[in-house]
Amino acid sequence: MGEQKRKQESKGEFIFEKKNYKFMFIGLAFIALGFILMAGGGSDDPNVFNPEIFNWRRIRLAPTLILIGFGFQIYAILVNPKDSDSK
Repeated sequence: MGEQKRKQESKGEFIFEKKNYKFMFIGLAFIALGFILMAGGGSDDPNVFNPEIFNWRRIRLAPTLILIGFGFQIYAILVNPKDSDSK
């Protein structure tokens, strides 16, 4: 009897609230944008060096966006929206 009640209570509930999922999608967008900006810069000919690989966008901007995205992901997991709504 107790197991059936527990299954009924947990049915249809999500682990996170809407606020958490919103921050998760924002974090995923930052991570995806960072990896997109990091791509490219190679040379078609392996004997020719292309200095575009050391571009500011690939060295500074893209990793920063990825770290910001991971920060959003951590925040989305740790935030408890039920506490902020009850205040």
